[in-house]
Amino acid sequence: MLMSYLALPLIVLHTVLVHAWVLLGTALIGSLAIAVSFISRNGNAVHNVAQIWGRTILWVSGIRVHLSGIEHCRQQRSCIFMCNHQSNYDIPVLLGKLPVQFRWLAKAELFKIPLFGRSMRGAGYISIDRFDRSSAFKSLDRAAKTIQQGTSVMIFPEGTRSTDGKLRPFKKGGFVLAVDAGVPIVPVIIRGTYAIMPKGRLLVRRQPVSVHVQPPIPTSAYTRETKEALMSLVRRSMTSELPQEMREDGSA
Repeated sequence: MLMSYLALPLIVLHTVLVHAWVLLGTALIGSLAIAVSFISRNGNAVHNVAQIWGRTILWVSGIRVHLSGIEHCRQQRSCIFMCNHQSNYDIPVLLGKLPVQFRWLAKAELFKIPLFGRSMRGAGYISIDRFDRSSAFKSLDRAAKTIQQGTSVMIFPEGTRSTDGKLRPFKKGGFVLAVDAGVPIVPVIIRGTYAIMPKGRLLVRRQPVSVHVQPPIPTSAYTRETKEALMSLVRRSMTSELPQEMREDGSA
């Protein structure tokens, strides 16, 4: 009984400590990333700094991550990683635990955050304006050129975090990018981050997380006109690793 009374205050204290470190750590490590960006020609060093940021957040939060399918990360060529989006914690999990270089294809709003946004630009991350169709296609063209030059990209195909823990319908942009760049899609499945901090919540709870990297899916047989078939294939691949309660029909 005593433990149940103490549980919520402990969670609140834990949450305060985590948010305090996120603010402080982002300021400190973000400043380092900006400094490194001036001497890093390809953005790799900046990404390495971002990996440290992700690992410190996981450590302060007390989050343990089990990673499987690591052999599928180490491709000889660039690829597009596509991951389900459960929580804000997906970002430090992927940065802190995937031992590969990649660049984010992220919504333009994130690039407006002080220090954090400057660090993202220094690392070569690519912004996409979801509210401007013309700007979005230009962003996809830039991303395709980046990938063709040998850099992998990480995308959340749902476009935003799930509100209920279920896999949401996919947006088409990432699949257009995959077809245009002519590179394979590597599905990544995260489980557990929704329970840590669901969308719209501030409390941070300690929960184990698992990350599974699936084998690459070739895209050379698809075109912009047949991208829906590619979307369905990737979705089936991802849902095969999810429990029934995390699945939701739809791929539009």
